[in-house]
Amino acid sequence: MKDFALFRCCPTAVFLKQYETSTEAVLRKLGVSFSDIREFSCCGYPLKNFDFKAYLLASARNHALAEKNGSPILTFCNCCFNSLKQARHHLNRDEVLREEINKTLGKEGLGYEQGVEVKHLFEVLLEDIGLEHIRARVIKTFKGLKIATHYGCHLLRPSQIVCFDKAMNPSKFDQLVEVTGAESIPWRLKLECCGSPLLGIDDDLSLDLTRKKILDAAQSGADHLCSACVYCQIQFDRVQERLISDRSFHPLPSILYTQLLGLSLGISEEDLGINLNALDLSGMVAFLS
Repeated sequence: MKDFALFRCCPTAVFLKQYETSTEAVLRKLGVSFSDIREFSCCGYPLKNFDFKAYLLASARNHALAEKNGSPILTFCNCCFNSLKQARHHLNRDEVLREEINKTLGKEGLGYEQGVEVKHLFEVLLEDIGLEHIRARVIKTFKGLKIATHYGCHLLRPSQIVCFDKAMNPSKFDQLVEVTGAESIPWRLKLECCGSPLLGIDDDLSLDLTRKKILDAAQSGADHLCSACVYCQIQFDRVQERLISDRSFHPLPSILYTQLLGLSLGISEEDLGINLNALDLSGMVAFLS
């Protein structure tokens, strides 16, 4: 199997360390070879709507480092996945822009040629490992656990560039959940925004979007949410805590997919950072057998 360059996400080092540790634990358990490129920097996503060329430069630099190392990029972050793929899309189609970016990269002795393959963790699990191989490594299964999957906008759109799944009717994440024995339920607001992009801009609207999603998932029969996105998980976990002060609100704890799969693979709760989640997941662990 390929040796991947693991591309970490800036917020996880501070707010969601368990996404990094649980990803590492799952990859090692499944025999995926990966390494860090210490010179990697931000993917550029926060700059995208303020200075598009600065965003492209940041993403192109990371591509150039991976090209120099001869490694495809593997990331668990939806935003990084989307940003790196969109940058490659634009740079490979605009020679003038590419030359301009390369003039700056050249000051570091780097150069963007065609970019490298960028794979989301889910693509590695589905395409490089395969569901049957994962199923064969599962030693504990969830019985009767109903999960509402939350893909996150950046994993699906723009679909013609990210090419992960059908934007309006995806199923790949649901397949990954069901390999653990849990049931992935249909729910009406599955593909709606979690509200995270509005936090700090319009908190009332942000929390209202979160509240509506959680209510819909609960009314659809979900026991828990399962998230693929760093920002969405923070919204469903740490930010959902703020809604609990409303006594009429009933929380629905969210688990990262790597934590869900890791429990099925027999990885310890400590190694998966289960205790780092803001909302209690002990009820979910009781479904394991």
